Amino acid sequence: MHKLTLLLALLAAALAISSSDAAGGGGAIRTQLTRADAGRGLTRRQLLRRMALRSKARAARLLSLSDSSSSSPSASASAVPGKDQPLDTEYLISFAIGTPPQPVQVTLDTGSDLVWTQCQPCPSCYAQALPYYDPDLSATSAELTCDSPPCQQLDLSSCGTHKWGNRTCVYTYYYGDKSVTNGRLDADTFTFDGCDAAVPGLAFGCGLFNNGLFSSNATGGGIAGFGRGALSLPSQLRVDNFSYCFTNVTGSTPSPVLLGLPANLYGDASGAAVQTTPLIQSSVIPTFYYLLMKGITVGSTKLPVPESAFALKGNGSGGTIIDSGTSVTLLPPLVYGLLHDVNLPVTNDEPLCFAVPSSRKKQQKVPKLELQFEGATLDLPRENYVFEIEEGGQSNMCIAVMSSGGDMTIIGNYQQQNLHVLYDLAGNKLSFVPARCDRV
Repeated sequence: MHKLTLLLALLAAALAISSSDAAGGGGAIRTQLTRADAGRGLTRRQLLRRMALRSKARAARLLSLSDSSSSSPSASASAVPGKDQPLDTEYLISFAIGTPPQPVQVTLDTGSDLVWTQCQPCPSCYAQALPYYDPDLSATSAELTCDSPPCQQLDLSSCGTHKWGNRTCVYTYYYGDKSVTNGRLDADTFTFDGCDAAVPGLAFGCGLFNNGLFSSNATGGGIAGFGRGALSLPSQLRVDNFSYCFTNVTGSTPSPVLLGLPANLYGDASGAAVQTTPLIQSSVIPTFYYLLMKGITVGSTKLPVPESAFALKGNGSGGTIIDSGTSVTLLPPLVYGLLHDVNLPVTNDEPLCFAVPSSRKKQQKVPKLELQFEGATLDLPRENYVFEIEEGGQSNMCIAVMSSGGDMTIIGNYQQQNLHVLYDLAGNKLSFVPARCDRV
């Protein structure tokens, strides 16, 4: 059976499972992701620049978290400082909260756990495209107490006073750039449009005071944590796995995200290049999805880098993570420096761009790029690491890989486009296979 046919058959079977089991690991929830820059009329150069800026800022935040001296417990995709400030997110996920459902659109973030959205009366909130969620309009809204299990999972919480009563769970959640959301921890019914699944009693932050760099984002109104902690959306849905399939990052086609699928999603289709590698969890930063990276091959040459350059250290620094909120893959400076040895004139340093002969008939040849992991190889097609720009009669070829500025390696979503990536949470494995994401 063709691998795409098999994928579609398995997905259809998964989605046919009763949505009433969705929160218990027996069903599947499907919804869509929208890329933040989609439909903004940006040129390829502008898209690349914005992806680069966001990736550098993201790296700084994740590195601050992996530093043992950091006092912030959580990470997120936030905005980049400066006058030409890009949106502070990569992908937005849509669902609804409450009865009747109130639509929300928030940032998908595999680097944090808390799910939160801006809530009425919103004394200190930033502008967003949709109305703020109003708990007073929901018949199923409930305030959680400070001794409730979800409240106990927070790093910073307290018992509310004044109009909330002295048993209400009040949360404070910091991100790597010191942005913060503060409010009340509530529970309500979440509805997912893709399969009409309504899941009651999910805990989320009702954000009333939301300040920091993410406040530049006038589109999304909060964050959906997809990390490994107990408060993340996958954890609360009690699904054994989740997956996404990013469509072309320069296009506007939505990307599917699925929570709760058959463990044998990829089956044993003949010719399907399914790759599987272990997921590693750190006791210092348990939220992140760490991988065991072994090396990088350019053309037929493996870069002379020891595996220790990609390894997670005992104090929580270093390591290799896969991240939805980073655009381009980021490598430690020593590793990134080895990619500069290309016999072409450099026109830009980060991302690395070269002037190439202008030709409408033939693409510039580039060496093959492979990322090696424990038990798996990500053999990147050209479009997953090369970004070409034609401007003013000059052709530029850019490599969508940058320096992280520290000892962490981050596998970004540019390298993940047109791959169906499955996070097997029960089996602690990550699997990926080439796919037509617009058909998944």
